[in-house]
Amino acid sequence: MIGKRAFAILLLTVGVTGGFNTSEACTNVLVTKGASVDGSTIISYSADSHDLYGELYYWPGREWPEGEMLNVYEWDTGKYLGQIPQARKTYTVIGNMNEHQLTIAETTFGGRSELVDTTGIIDYGSLIYITLQRARTAREAISIMADLTEQYGYYSSGESFSIADPNEVWILEMIGKGSENKGTVWVAVRIPDGYVSAHANQARITTFNRKDKENVMYSKDVIKFASEKGYFDGKDDEFSFADAYAPLDFEAVRFCEARVWSAFRNVNSEMDKYVDFALGKSDERLPLFIKPEKKVSVRDVQNIMRDTYEGTPLSMSQDPGAGPYSAPYRWRPLTWEVDGETYFNERAIATQQTGFTFVAQMRSWLPNPVGGILWFGVDDANMTVFVPMYMGMTSIPENYAQGEADLLTFSWNSAFWVFNWVANQAYNRYSHMITDIRKVQTELEDKFELYGPIIDEAAAKLYKANPEYAKAFLTDYCHEQSRQTVEKWKKLGEFLMVKYLDGNLHPEKNGVFLRNEHGNPAHAEFPGYSQDYYKRIVEETKDRLKVLDKKYY
Repeated sequence: MIGKRAFAILLLTVGVTGGFNTSEACTNVLVTKGASVDGSTIISYSADSHDLYGELYYWPGREWPEGEMLNVYEWDTGKYLGQIPQARKTYTVIGNMNEHQLTIAETTFGGRSELVDTTGIIDYGSLIYITLQRARTAREAISIMADLTEQYGYYSSGESFSIADPNEVWILEMIGKGSENKGTVWVAVRIPDGYVSAHANQARITTFNRKDKENVMYSKDVIKFASEKGYFDGKDDEFSFADAYAPLDFEAVRFCEARVWSAFRNVNSEMDKYVDFALGKSDERLPLFIKPEKKVSVRDVQNIMRDTYEGTPLSMSQDPGAGPYSAPYRWRPLTWEVDGETYFNERAIATQQTGFTFVAQMRSWLPNPVGGILWFGVDDANMTVFVPMYMGMTSIPENYAQGEADLLTFSWNSAFWVFNWVANQAYNRYSHMITDIRKVQTELEDKFELYGPIIDEAAAKLYKANPEYAKAFLTDYCHEQSRQTVEKWKKLGEFLMVKYLDGNLHPEKNGVFLRNEHGNPAHAEFPGYSQDYYKRIVEETKDRLKVLDKKYY
């Protein structure tokens, strides 16, 4: 079964881009070489959309004939936008990383709505995947992205892009100039080595050093255009990109910047001092980047992507919306009204509507096919498993491949659907099931971490002797780990179904359900609800459910 998204992306291999909405709310974390445990550069991404089917994209590199044209379709909707000349040579891309270990991720900040160019040909999603097929380094990617939007117009609203290669990590923030002005205004800042950054659907670059050509890049009219439009009135040195093109409001802070705050506090406890800003009560905004208290690992970033504000004043697990099983999730809409007043749900990093998520690891000391790993998961980051996808792969594992299913077509062979099946059981019984999920999740990711150095060493040696053998080895490894992961998750789903059937709890030991001396199932336990939840019921119902000390006869 080839779904619509898969079909659209498949077309890109012969000259077409396409896709559906991922721009609703995403989160990126960025880690420089000097801030990581092993000297990797790391960026993460959660493609959070209610309309996105999670799969691993693949564009094999190739030579193109002179004069070949590339059809461009908006990634969010599949709308045809126009044609641009195809590059004579394109690079292999797996997901959001290419064969040179260049990775690009994004979050949409929107910004001023009048700056969307409805005549543009390049939307933000196509911009990412076209650039990945053409660029080798982060700096080259920034230049290509600027050139593409300048030549062909930019169809999307404001975007923050994370752009990293094995040596450098950059944030590029870009917004269009409206339908009357082709191109974009933008600023790119290199994250200093030894530092960590993040962004989550809000522009974060404020003032920048225009004289620092090594670490700052920007469009020549980024200040002039803001002045002409009335967005800025001051000295050039005082110019703030974020304040001019995407001014903060309460929702931008509470729904977006709060996620950055939570990511930062996971690597530096001093960030707790910004809690009032995260709550929307202070104007003291977060820095663009911070120094972590200790070096950050891939596993650390994976856990940040699982963050649900637990242990903070923004935690959702203790209020009535959490239900009887302390679920840190809220169904959309994000805001709602009662008696004419508007209220909201918190928006954490981990969310139920994620299509896919990844933590990209880029390692300069290894050959590109070995050094680049896309730790890839589908569905909710909190309850996914990050499976290693080496850039040396020559094909995509079946369970994660394009065309296996789509958002409206269930398949037991689809990782996306298997992980959703488990997660949607857990949403209704979170405090009970999450322990069982964490056990299997940790077991699998511990295995990948244990295997990693062995696989790296073997693949690097093979690559030196025969690059094709190394690629075949990595392909087999990734395929097998993917298969095992999905099978393990299926078994987990079956286990959860039996253990928590009908609100009961069937006792088990080491994953084996207990039986009595006659061979029948051991008597089910009745865990009920937490004492706090029972108290809430009493507060709401008063004496209506109280057992009366009364005799009728």
